[in-house]
Amino acid sequence: MVQRIQSLYLLLVGIIAGGLTFVFNIWSTANAKVFSLDLFAANSIMEKIVPILFIISALLAVVTIFMFKNRKLQFVLGRLNILTNLFLLGVLVYLSLTLSGETSVSEKGIGMFLPVISIVLLVLANKAIKKDEDLVKSVDRLR
Repeated sequence: MVQRIQSLYLLLVGIIAGGLTFVFNIWSTANAKVFSLDLFAANSIMEKIVPILFIISALLAVVTIFMFKNRKLQFVLGRLNILTNLFLLGVLVYLSLTLSGETSVSEKGIGMFLPVISIVLLVLANKAIKKDEDLVKSVDRLR
């Protein structure tokens, strides 16, 4: 049952949250200081939360793939992952709007949009899980 379409969506979320976020920059300032997801180089507590949330999102996506026997739990974990990514997106927007000492224009990287892509993929995965659950319920009615 790992060959279902929602498994592909969840695998993509795991790759995006677990791997691509550590490759792409989140933003860079005018003095060429690049903010990436380095947990040990973070200055504030908010900057330390971002990599942790990305790792939680990736782990939730991978765990959700293997919950195919319990579709209700899989659906709930998908929603929890959507909430995690929404919180992550809020933290990223907050951090980008409150950069200290920013007098010139900063450049936002593609890393800021990766939670949005993850949310879209998670919604598609939850739709496919719901479709599978409805199919199983309709077959049970026929028995």
